Amino acid sequence: MSGVDIITFGCRLNTYESEVMRAEAEKAGLNHAILVNTCAVTGEAVRQARQAIRRARRENPHARIIVTGCAAQTEKQTFAGMPEVDAVLGNEEKLKSASYRSLPDFGVSAEEKLRVNDIFSVRDTAPQMVKLIEGHVRAFIQVQNGCDHRCTFCIIPYGRGNSRSVPMGAVVDQARKLAESGYREIVLTGVDATSYGGDLPGAPTLGLLAKTLLKQVPEIRRLRLSSIDSIEADSHLMDLIAGEPRFMPHLHLSLQHGDDMILKRMKRRHSRAEALGFIADVRRLRPEMSFGADMIAGFPTETEEMFGNAVSLAQEAGIAHLHVFPYSPREGTPAARMPQIDRSLVKERAGRLRATGLALHKAHLDSMIGSRQSLLVENNGLAHTENFTLVAAPGLNPRDFVEATVTGHDGRHLNMQLTAADAA
Repeated sequence: MSGVDIITFGCRLNTYESEVMRAEAEKAGLNHAILVNTCAVTGEAVRQARQAIRRARRENPHARIIVTGCAAQTEKQTFAGMPEVDAVLGNEEKLKSASYRSLPDFGVSAEEKLRVNDIFSVRDTAPQMVKLIEGHVRAFIQVQNGCDHRCTFCIIPYGRGNSRSVPMGAVVDQARKLAESGYREIVLTGVDATSYGGDLPGAPTLGLLAKTLLKQVPEIRRLRLSSIDSIEADSHLMDLIAGEPRFMPHLHLSLQHGDDMILKRMKRRHSRAEALGFIADVRRLRPEMSFGADMIAGFPTETEEMFGNAVSLAQEAGIAHLHVFPYSPREGTPAARMPQIDRSLVKERAGRLRATGLALHKAHLDSMIGSRQSLLVENNGLAHTENFTLVAAPGLNPRDFVEATVTGHDGRHLNMQLTAADAA
């Protein structure tokens, strides 16, 4: 191999940051290197990263392997102790070209491999400018990093630090640059995106930022948000939902559970009723809105009745895109010290919740048969509707927008009928 290869795990923010890493590493003249951008959200994500590192070394015995990301920040000694790893960079260091110019020599000790600072000492999130997001027709923009909340199950604040926002002007500049590069759909990303602006002068909100982007960059045809916390939704965001056709009718919610006691033990800031109330309010404003959600099965102390409340919340809310995580104890978090549920029961409940999600997704696909949809074509023979439903779109050109009639589905993707006029 030559140049810089990147292996990315985890969220859209990591996908965006991997492109920053590529640019900074190339600026530093790094060559013959593999950068592994890790995720720490679950123990399984860490296991997969370690597995990928070992495989990368077997396949590239002479390349430099540099590990970074959230798992590298929270478990730096684990990765530094791997003989396959040449250097470990923290989440702050990975975005600076200087880090790639001052790498340790081959064969050094675990301690000498480390380039990881105290993430809580970081006070600002500098705007990171990229011209393209490799392999994607939708562009991501980092607007916020870190999190001030301390959910009892979550290790991410220890990988990302406290919440800090990118100034609004810098976000607009990045969106304009991406639009000039041909991107027509922008996704705003962050660790806790709805906390955006609290640390900036005048405390602008995420909704105000989105409004400003759409006003100042008219080339954007579609604007989306990554995962949001409904309890922080502001009036500007609700205005966009109600009256801005370029703001896409899809929201991914950080729900996590549907039982009030478990939500309290998770240290979440919303109740079951508040979550359902937000979804109902949004649907009144935008009936075509679809919802995704993250939910955890098998949280410590979860009884069968409590688990049933999680299932019923997903059903009552009509969650079309349900992401289910079996609870994974993360060392250093309060939930890891709570009474744990047997792992086999955790996996069994996660399976049942996933089955609920599949049934809800099928109902969502059924509801779209016969409808006319605007599609953005992806690179892999698929497309996304405005409400973020996947459509099989073989033979179409990536980045094209087409109109099509939904004719059916295969349980995962919609099928479509395209006329000559639609493709024109």
